[in-house]
Amino acid sequence: MNSVNKTLYIPLRGKAYVSQKGLFLDDKKAEEIWDAEGFALRGKSSSKWLAYYMGIRSAVFDEWLKEQSRGNDDVVVIHIGCGLDSRVLRAGIEYRKWYDVDFSDVIEERKLYYSESCSYQMLVGDARDCKWLENIEETGFAIVVMEGVSMYLTADEMRKLTDSLCDHFESVALLVDCYTSFAARISKRRNPINDVGVTKVYGIDDPKEYQGENIVFVREHKMIPKKYVDVLKGFERFIFSRLYAGSFSEKLYRLFEYKKG
Repeated sequence: MNSVNKTLYIPLRGKAYVSQKGLFLDDKKAEEIWDAEGFALRGKSSSKWLAYYMGIRSAVFDEWLKEQSRGNDDVVVIHIGCGLDSRVLRAGIEYRKWYDVDFSDVIEERKLYYSESCSYQMLVGDARDCKWLENIEETGFAIVVMEGVSMYLTADEMRKLTDSLCDHFESVALLVDCYTSFAARISKRRNPINDVGVTKVYGIDDPKEYQGENIVFVREHKMIPKKYVDVLKGFERFIFSRLYAGSFSEKLYRLFEYKKG
C-alpha cells in the first residue's frame, strides 16, 4: 500500500477512538477494523486531538448526507476515497445504490470487512481518472462525498472530476473538504499525514476553483460545529477549540458544497 493509501488509517483510528469513548460517532465497524488491522501510527497522526477532529468531520459529512437524501430513496451515493470507512452502514439512509470507490489495494483490503449486495458495490477507481463511472448504470441524482481526498488532487484534476460527474448524472450534490493554499504550503512539516510518508498536497482559497462547466459552488459549511466542541469537557474542550475549532483552523481547512441541477 503506497503512502497516500496509508493515510486511510488516520481517520480509521480517529473514528474507532471516538466511538470507543462514546463521542460524536457510533462506529462499531471502525472499532472492529482498527483492532484487526493493528497499523502502527506515530507522532501527530496518533494524537487524541486529531482523533476528535476526524470523528467530528465524519459526523458533519454524515449529517449532510442525511439532509441531501431526506425524502428521496432513489438516490445514488458515491463515496470517493472511501478507505475502510463504514459510512454505508453508519449513515442510516435509504438509497437506490451505494458505490464506495478507492484504489485497488484499498478495495482489496476493504473486501475483507464488507460484502457487496444488489444495492452496494465497491469500485476500483482513481479520482483523477473517471473511467470507473462507466461501471455505474444509474444516471439520475447522485450524492457524492469526498472526505480527506481533495488535498491529493490539483484544482485541474478536481474540475475534471466534477465535469465527469456532471456528464454522467442528471443532478449532483457534492461535499468536499479541502486545504487552503497556506495549509498546503506548511504541510511538509506540520501535517499528520507526513507520518505515513505523504509530503505533496494541494489547497485552494476560492471555492470556485473546483467549479466545472455544469456544477456550481453553493455554500461553505462549518467544519467543526460548536455543538460538537461542547460535547468535550473542561481542559479537553479548551485545547481542542484552540487547535481545531478556532479562527486559525479556518485558515487551514474548508468545507464546500457544490451542486448541479
